[in-house]
Amino acid sequence: MSDRQTTLCESVTFESTGVHSGRLVRMECHPADANTGIVFHRTLDDGRIVSLPAKASSVIATSFATVLGAPCGTSIATIEHLMAAAMGCGIDNMVVEIDEAEVPIMDGSSRAFVEGFLEAGIRTLATPRRYMKILKPVRVQSGLSYAEFLPSEGTRFDVAIDFANPVIGAQHAVLDLKAKTFQHEFAFARTFGFMKDVEGLWAAGFALGASLENTVVIGDDERVVNPGGLRGADEFVRHKLLDAVGDLALAGMPFIGTFRSYRSGHRINAMALKALMDDRTAWRIETAMAGSAVRAGAMAMPVAAAPSLAPEFD
Repeated sequence: MSDRQTTLCESVTFESTGVHSGRLVRMECHPADANTGIVFHRTLDDGRIVSLPAKASSVIATSFATVLGAPCGTSIATIEHLMAAAMGCGIDNMVVEIDEAEVPIMDGSSRAFVEGFLEAGIRTLATPRRYMKILKPVRVQSGLSYAEFLPSEGTRFDVAIDFANPVIGAQHAVLDLKAKTFQHEFAFARTFGFMKDVEGLWAAGFALGASLENTVVIGDDERVVNPGGLRGADEFVRHKLLDAVGDLALAGMPFIGTFRSYRSGHRINAMALKALMDDRTAWRIETAMAGSAVRAGAMAMPVAAAPSLAPEFD
């Protein structure tokens, strides 16, 4: 565990289609100085580069994916799996150069991003890491769905889902973010969708790049269509938790507390983070000083563990 900020040791490149756009995407992740945070640099067709910081204030849409937008109208979609991998690996600073309006989907999980980051290596910087310490409960609700932040030590994600579809049903998963836990137990979980929704999504311009190579598909016969089946009986809730890790990474720093949700998705995750950040009595910033324990018993982020994003088609 590190009480100082980190970045990559060297650059790493990812290439795949965008799950919604269907377009080939090339993305390069580069080391960055302390206090840079994670920043996307989108290269436009005319050669201009637009900078979009990976922060909650940049979120402009949450339908089927988390989307960042700039005042000039440029956007980058489906950032959650990458952000989850960065948070899980404990990467604080990184510049992400991308040539399309969507992060590559890879296999639909965070696994490829985690493997790429670990292969590139993670470098510890001299600057102390900052944390958002949760001081009191903050909750948002929409119908039966809710999400809340609660004070606690360490960093915990507690996620429950409940689908009428018998393939999924009710599932529950908990992650205490520690070294290697995310990469071994959650990074593999893929995004999922339903065959019955495909035509409607295509007509709306979504899921144009979705396939059995990057999405768990549930057929009209209520069975998993993918030849290899699931990577685990509870892969669905593990992916939802992965999404939550990626969405909450947009706080701009790790949080100390518990995030708990029921039947939530990108929209509810974003609502909860906004409600938390808007209430300045609900949190305070604490700094981990080099060579000392994190104040107030907070757990420093690991330098190898991760979760991230996904455009659920549910």
